[in-house]
Amino acid sequence: MKLFRWFWLVLTLALLANGFRVAMFVVPVDQEQGEIFRIFFYHFPSAMMAFLFFFLSFLASIAYLIYRRSNTARAMRADAFALANAEMGVAFCTVVLITGPLWARPVWGIWWTWDARLTTTLVLYLIYVAYLLLRRFAAGPEMRTLAAVMAIFGYVDVPIVYMSTRWWRTQHPAPVIGGGADSGLDPSMWPAVWWNLAGWLAWGIFVVGLRYAAEYRHQLAEQRAALAALEAA
Repeated sequence: MKLFRWFWLVLTLALLANGFRVAMFVVPVDQEQGEIFRIFFYHFPSAMMAFLFFFLSFLASIAYLIYRRSNTARAMRADAFALANAEMGVAFCTVVLITGPLWARPVWGIWWTWDARLTTTLVLYLIYVAYLLLRRFAAGPEMRTLAAVMAIFGYVDVPIVYMSTRWWRTQHPAPVIGGGADSGLDPSMWPAVWWNLAGWLAWGIFVVGLRYAAEYRHQLAEQRAALAALEAA
């Protein structure tokens, strides 16, 4: 297992390094935006990874609610998986909220505006930060149940974020991928997109695997401590 983790880490770093090389040195400069447009190759993959890991947390939270009474072991695994993926989603969403204003300042002339895409993304971030705070400062099965409900509720905002530029007029650009007839990327940009998607996905899987294992061990230790306390009583 340790050998596989080292292999995965090396693969991840290789993917990220090549993604950086292609994004920074291979893709030509955008004629309108200049060098600042290269932020897109980190902003877009981070947004996609945030959506993905929030979705995995959403599924795991549903699994926890299904199995919390009938299969304790499976419920514990689902809960640990939900937490690990929520943490990873928050990390990627943080990158989105940092890279967005860094791009917006030179292109829009402002750091932030309360349009639909930006506001719904911030709401999504705050919901999952609240989820993590709940996990940090509360304990017990009631906390896990409430956290699962919060993760499911929070994921409802993901399709709203995604569709916001289609449903409302926003400062944020119209959909670049999957939009109208004039949408899409120049073919020269796609290699940088794919390399960075692959690299950050690999990184997310690596970190989630570590956090899941650590959280599950923590839950088992709590369970053993509780059983020992009952036996002592």
